Amino acid sequence: MQRAIKSLLFVSFFISAAAALAHADGFIIVHPPRPHVKPVPLAVKYHHVDVRINDRIATTEIDQVFVNPNNMRLEGTYIFPLPQGASVSRMSMWIDGIEVKAELLARDEANRIYTDIVRKMKDPAILEYMGDEMFKVRIFPIEPRSEKRVKIEYSEKINLDSGLITYRYPLSTEKFSSSPLDDVVINVDIKSVLPIKSVFSPSHPVDVVRKSDHEAKAGFEAKNVTPDKDFILYCTVSDKPFGAALAARKQKTQDGYYALFIAPAFEMEDADIMPKDMVFVIDTSGSMKASAKKPWKIDQAKGALRFCINSLNANDRFNIVSFSTGVRTFRNKLQPVDNDTRVEAIEFVEAMDARGGTNIHEALKSALAMNDPESSRPFVVIFLTDGQPTAGDIQKEGELVEFAHKSAAEGTRLFVFGVGHDVNTHLLDKLAEENRGDRIYVGPEESIELKVAGFYDKIAHPVMSDLEIKIDGIETYDVYPSTLPDLFKGSQLALYGRYTGSGHTAVRLLGKVREKQVEFVYEVVFPEISREHESIPRLWAFTKVGYLLDQLRLKGVNVKAGHKPSGPEKELVDEIVALATEFGIVTPYTALLVVEDSKGPAGPATPTALRMIEGKKRKDVGEELEEAGEGLSEPTGAAAFEASKRMRRLKSFFPGGIKALGEDDALARALNISKTLKRLHGKTFVLVNGIWYDSTFKLGEETTKVKFLSDAYFELVTEHEHLAKYLSVGNRVVVRLGGGIYEIM
Repeated sequence: MQRAIKSLLFVSFFISAAAALAHADGFIIVHPPRPHVKPVPLAVKYHHVDVRINDRIATTEIDQVFVNPNNMRLEGTYIFPLPQGASVSRMSMWIDGIEVKAELLARDEANRIYTDIVRKMKDPAILEYMGDEMFKVRIFPIEPRSEKRVKIEYSEKINLDSGLITYRYPLSTEKFSSSPLDDVVINVDIKSVLPIKSVFSPSHPVDVVRKSDHEAKAGFEAKNVTPDKDFILYCTVSDKPFGAALAARKQKTQDGYYALFIAPAFEMEDADIMPKDMVFVIDTSGSMKASAKKPWKIDQAKGALRFCINSLNANDRFNIVSFSTGVRTFRNKLQPVDNDTRVEAIEFVEAMDARGGTNIHEALKSALAMNDPESSRPFVVIFLTDGQPTAGDIQKEGELVEFAHKSAAEGTRLFVFGVGHDVNTHLLDKLAEENRGDRIYVGPEESIELKVAGFYDKIAHPVMSDLEIKIDGIETYDVYPSTLPDLFKGSQLALYGRYTGSGHTAVRLLGKVREKQVEFVYEVVFPEISREHESIPRLWAFTKVGYLLDQLRLKGVNVKAGHKPSGPEKELVDEIVALATEFGIVTPYTALLVVEDSKGPAGPATPTALRMIEGKKRKDVGEELEEAGEGLSEPTGAAAFEASKRMRRLKSFFPGGIKALGEDDALARALNISKTLKRLHGKTFVLVNGIWYDSTFKLGEETTKVKFLSDAYFELVTEHEHLAKYLSVGNRVVVRLGGGIYEIM
């Protein structure tokens, strides 16, 4: 038992970001035709959802097709757990050409049915839906190898809280479909009387199309998948030029978690766009042409520059710096944007050729010196290079970063583009990080022209700079990002943090709009207790882990061979480990630093991951673990290139961020995390020797033992709604709830 619990402390650090089950969409419980016959569960062929949100009313239409993969006729019961307060307006199911009607059940009756199913099937998975209303319909016959199509429509009133509309669709079919779905499609049409500022999903990558300030569409589509978490869509609305909306979650005995979403209006006049000063800095060293593959990097960079020059706004100013062993500038100072300067600038670009070394010091010196000290405009430097410093008075990473930081005047934004795997990611990342910019990396097979043009298009229209957030009467801490980026037309910003205190208060957004200081005030509520927005704590944790990992990475901390740093770096690692355990986050650091109590091939107290490498229990696992720490301490190479991109996604979380170190991570795949870890209603559970353990459980703590399916078991299920949902992870569970720990035997 002790070894199992110790193993828990190892496995819990490899938690899959995708394992979060909540309400389910409709499913069919199959009744075995004869005793001792166990048919294969029905499969879901496809799942299509169309949603219409009109202010605070959402109408959801569902189209599902179930497939009987068995060679026998079956009988089943179709069950649909309803969102709270929803009402079904239409259901269509045809059996032998006859439309059948569903029976709507209240919560108590629904709970009785759920309990009966658990008793008969000896499967606690259905407990997850305890506390919901539902409707059901008997289905017979379900012919062998046949399909059953179900169409449902229901309406519900959705929350509008502190400027945030939240829509949730239950999309969890993993436990009930015997095979992956051919496709899942969700389309959402949104209309709002209040202007829509932003639309995004913290759960799924969605494509958003804005029609106007009052209409938007969001879409998600995936093929050959098994949905395993709810679809959540956030929409912020406000009648101010810049919208701000708050989402918060707080338990009574803990500090709260919050997310503040900020976005400008969609429809902005040209007069609202801030003029900017831009300097494009392009590496023209020999390596930009040192390839048999065409187009050469230098040709792609030229194409990107042409796009940027032609996209400059009329009130902007600009200049160009090309560098190799030496430096050439288009003009000796910033130039206005007009037809003549555009033509001459493009001629300058066309004349560029690739030869010589890489003098990053002189390039930075020339570019940063062009900032106009009399101007309060944003000063933006776009710096593109494919190599490391090989020429110039300063070539060391630390000295270059210090030089840039001292030379950059207030208001400077430095955006870096690293091209290929030979760049020094530590140098470029630090240059961007310390100068309020961002880093973007272009792989060997990617188009420089498309990557630069796409990024420039996002920052071409600044609408507010020098942002600052002030919250009256509420103490906030651990807020990320710690330095706020500028807001651009069509952009959106998410801040994640912790808070103490509660109540109605004002959030103040300060910044510069067209060189004038402005302030907008928003009334919000920080709740004393809130069970809403379950995803917010984990989004905060992912963002914080991203920042901590990046700090360690840029310090060059060695995580290979189980090395555990000391001093301040050890404190960072300990914090990463704690967050990984509580929130279920996959990190190579925690993978290589956790120690089990038993001996292995490398001797006593050997990190578990290293024993797996040396023992080669599975070749693919060993190889993946050997590579787990690569790139997080090395400044150059393919692994470093990918590590920087991964950390950027994690730090700047918006849709897709969680997946950055989730199930797509090579380490998580190697260890088959999705089968051994589950994230359920704010808790992380890890499977060790057939038992699902609450990750907060500590060895030696006393537990209240309850026999599975006993009367005492169902009494607990009935009395504690959340306990019922936690017990749905499996037959044998150890879970902490309030002041007690329950061990299901």
